[in-house]
Amino acid sequence: MRIILLGPPGAGKGTQANLISNQFGMIHLSTGDIFRRNIREKTPLGNEAEGYIHSGQLVPDELTVKLVKDRISEKDCSEGYLLDGFPRTENQAEELDRILKEQSQKLDCVLLIEVPRDYIVERNTGRMVCPHCDLSYHIKYNSTKVEGVCDNCKGKLVQRKDDVEHTVMERLQVYESQTQPLIQYYQEKGILIEIDGHKGIDEVFKDIKKVLENYKL
Repeated sequence: MRIILLGPPGAGKGTQANLISNQFGMIHLSTGDIFRRNIREKTPLGNEAEGYIHSGQLVPDELTVKLVKDRISEKDCSEGYLLDGFPRTENQAEELDRILKEQSQKLDCVLLIEVPRDYIVERNTGRMVCPHCDLSYHIKYNSTKVEGVCDNCKGKLVQRKDDVEHTVMERLQVYESQTQPLIQYYQEKGILIEIDGHKGIDEVFKDIKKVLENYKL
C-alpha cells in the first residue's frame, strides 16, 4: 500500500503513523526524517537543503520533490510506504503523481485526520515538556503528579515556543491555506478518506485500521 497521511499540526499524525507502520509493516516516511538523513549523510541534495534550513528559508518544492523521489525509489519502499508531511501543496501532489506514474505505481488512499480548530489549540497550548528527559505532558489530558514537575526526572517543565497560542494559530492558518486545495485535489481523485481525530488514540487507530484492512483484502 502507498498512503498519504494529512492533518493539522497537533492532530496526532506522528502517533498514528507509527501505529500504522507497526501494524501493517509499512515504511513511515516523514519529510523531516528524509531531510535529516540526507543532511547527516552529506548527500548533494542534503547539503543544498541544509543551506535553506540554516538560513531560515523553506526548502523549495523542486528540491523537496527530488529528496522524496530518491527515498521512495529505494528498495525498502518497493512494497509500499506511508508519507507523512508530503505533499504539502497541490504542486507537490502533482509532482508525486508524475513520479508514481514513471514508476508504474499509484496511491491507494489519502487519510485526512480531522480535528476541530479549538481542540487543536487547546491540545497544543496545554502541552508541557521536560527539557532534561524529553517527556511530554499536558496540563489537562496528561498532567504530572506535581504541577510543573516531570514525573520521571523531577525536572522543571517548560512550554515550547511552537506551543504558544499565537504561534499555534499561525501554523494552523498556514496549514489551512496550503492544505485545502490539496484536500480538494484528492477528493476529486476519489481517494480521500476522512478520519475523526477528535477521539482517543486507540479509537482513531481502530477507524484507520478498518479502512486499511479493506485495501489489504
